[in-house]
Amino acid sequence: MVAFVSHVTVDCRDAYALSQWWKPVLGYTDDPADPNAPGHTECLIVDPAGAGPTLLFIEVPEPRGAKNRLHLDLRPREQPQEQELADLLAHGATVVDDRRGIYGPGSGWVVLADPEGNEFCILKSPAERAAWLAAQAASEEVAAER
Repeated sequence: MVAFVSHVTVDCRDAYALSQWWKPVLGYTDDPADPNAPGHTECLIVDPAGAGPTLLFIEVPEPRGAKNRLHLDLRPREQPQEQELADLLAHGATVVDDRRGIYGPGSGWVVLADPEGNEFCILKSPAERAAWLAAQAASEEVAAER
């Protein structure tokens, strides 16, 4: 049996408001064939480049009960993690746990929550990750030479 992920669904209290919050975070847009509007109980947002997963926000009556069992890990496309973090906080995200430096200087991530408490992580940018991996490799070379 083989299947593919059609979309990631996020249960929420206000589908329209949460979809609008996530659009600038991901650079996503409404589905052109089915634009979102206030009062919609199901709101879909898509990656305009078609590369990322589609997100579907669905209103549910029950409140969020516990920690997410599934969450998004976001990697900044261009700017450093620190700037992305500052932008997300200015946009209304809140810090849940700061795991920067967990594997030494230059490593780690920050766990954040969206306005409804759904957790997600902000990782290092591709450039930062490459620099950290290069530093790790150089450190291992030096240790091997001793």
